[in-house]
Amino acid sequence: MLDDLTFWIIFIVIALSIFVVDIYVTDNRKGKIKLKNSLTWSGIWIGTALFFCLLIFFFKVDGHKQALDFLTGYIIEESLSVDNLFVFLIIFKMMGITETNQPHILKWGILSAIVMRIVFILAGVALLNVFHPIIYIFGLVLLYAAYKMISSSEIQIDLDNNFLIKFVRKRFNILTKYEGKKFFVKENGKLFITPLFLTLLLVESADLIFAIDSIPAVLAITHNPFVVITSNIFAVMGLRTLYFALSGLADLFVYLKYGIALILFYIGVKMLLYDLVHIETIYSLAFILICLTTTILISLYKRKKFTS
Repeated sequence: MLDDLTFWIIFIVIALSIFVVDIYVTDNRKGKIKLKNSLTWSGIWIGTALFFCLLIFFFKVDGHKQALDFLTGYIIEESLSVDNLFVFLIIFKMMGITETNQPHILKWGILSAIVMRIVFILAGVALLNVFHPIIYIFGLVLLYAAYKMISSSEIQIDLDNNFLIKFVRKRFNILTKYEGKKFFVKENGKLFITPLFLTLLLVESADLIFAIDSIPAVLAITHNPFVVITSNIFAVMGLRTLYFALSGLADLFVYLKYGIALILFYIGVKMLLYDLVHIETIYSLAFILICLTTTILISLYKRKKFTS
């Protein structure tokens, strides 16, 4: 059996290698990431995560349990990411970002999101170890997130009241008309912020809100930092190509938000009952898969019925 340090090294080598190849192959293409390419790379990321899960299962101490926790956490993170990616789609439309520049913004957004999530996860685990009742607050947060998702008919982005946008507009020069991939440009001796950087801030603020929901959801499955971090990072690293896959297949996920809301509700209740009822991870995984499969099938059926 391999120790924790060896597995951290394996994780870093695998994830970093695939990420570098992904960025190099897709970011140097002209135009947007096409649907076929995005589906291929989404499959590669999912396959890599499942391969890493098998490594945990066969070669890590207590591997059977940790592999199940990893798989459950990964599926939770990946399914919750779908709703977040639709927010990115709206942000890009509102900011007028071309499909050519969207991969560039997502690349930097994902890199900063990885750092932010590691900090959040370590802080969450530390809080749970120091002050156990925080788990009930996490549970309430998830219940509110489920209610908000099920009650809101459409996603709204308020540019005028976004804290980061207001902060930047007051303190920096904004270049309204710009074509290119730079976040900052210098004109007449003055430094200007481009619309791409403003869009990156919006993407980051959306991911910050998303992390407040998703990280407690994974912590409801396990408090093991290794499992939580690795499952989160694998899901986040594949978001860039997954975004373009979902943007081309958006009609297939019309009712998915209801399944995601039900998952958030279930995990929220699970956290509130943490000290009273123990639910095996295998049952949580089965419930999550049933919710996702059912809502996707309903979406497909409704779409087929509408188009026929």
